[in-house]
Amino acid sequence: MAITALRDVVVLDCPEPGKLADFYARLLGGRTEGEGRWVEVTFDSGSLKGRTFAFQEARGYVPPQWPSAERSQQFHLDFYVPREELDAAEREALELGAELLRGDGGERDFRVYRDPAGHPFCLCVD
Repeated sequence: MAITALRDVVVLDCPEPGKLADFYARLLGGRTEGEGRWVEVTFDSGSLKGRTFAFQEARGYVPPQWPSAERSQQFHLDFYVPREELDAAEREALELGAELLRGDGGERDFRVYRDPAGHPFCLCVD
C-alpha cells in the first residue's frame, strides 16, 4: 500500500453538524455545504482558501474537557489573529456561541475557548 497524500480536511465529531459548521463558517468567513450527518465549511479566499473543515454526526458524542486527563482534548485548533484585532475576534467568537476557558490576562499571546460542541480552540496573536 502506498499512501500518497493527506487529505486537506479537518473533521470534527459533534452532535449537530449543521449547527457547528455554521459556527465555524461565521467565525472564520467560510461557507457551509451539505446537510444532515456531514456538513463542510469551505473557504474561497484568505489564508484558509482551499481548506475544508467537516463536521460529522457522532451519536452518543461526549465532548472533551479541558484541562482534564479523563476526557482530554486530544487535539485543538489554533487560529491566528493580529494583536490589535484579538479583542474584537474574542467578542465575535463569544457572540457566536464560544465559551472562554482561559483568557490571556495580558500575559500570554493566546486565549482558549470551547466551541458550541465542546471542542477547545485558541485565538493566538499572529
